[in-house]
Amino acid sequence: MKITRNGSAPSRKGNVPSNFSGTVRIDNMAQPSPPGRASTAVVTFSPGARTVWHTHPAGQTIIITAGRGWVQREGEAREDVGPGDTVFFDAGERHWHGATATTGMSHIAITETVDGKNVDWLDAVTEDQYAT
Repeated sequence: MKITRNGSAPSRKGNVPSNFSGTVRIDNMAQPSPPGRASTAVVTFSPGARTVWHTHPAGQTIIITAGRGWVQREGEAREDVGPGDTVFFDAGERHWHGATATTGMSHIAITETVDGKNVDWLDAVTEDQYAT
């Protein structure tokens, strides 16, 4: 058994331009011990903040906990999400997620690691893509 105490790991900025646009805070919840592969984090997006397009080798589940957000997979319309909504992105599915233009959003991210990697960051979501 491993207990990770709330606040035992410092929050970190998700403002790496190659990964996010806008102000994003990441609070790690749990990291697996092998052979476990699933990590969890709370990700908080300020209004207008979002990820870049990305994929996950084993997929990703996000559970919206507060605010309003948008999610989109490539080739499909942007979707509105709110507290209690759960979104699963298939392995290799190109997608992005973040807050709406006017309201922040927080979600729990559950992501598995495959061969030492849990995400492939791609290109930025353009303003046109974000707005439609």
